[in-house]
Amino acid sequence: MSKKEIFWGSLCLFLVLVAYIIPYVFLSDVTAWYGSFLLWIVLALLIILINYIITRNWR
Repeated sequence: MSKKEIFWGSLCLFLVLVAYIIPYVFLSDVTAWYGSFLLWIVLALLIILINYIITRNWR
């Protein structure tokens, strides 16, 4: 694996951890579900973009 792939993979792993930490730690007192839902949608789109960047040159 190249350093570029390791960087993007690490960033993807970090975003997955953020998707668990923010809603369950920082938003645990918020009773509305749409705050976490919006966060998860944005993070999912970022992870899809990162996966595209990682795999676009695979043949």
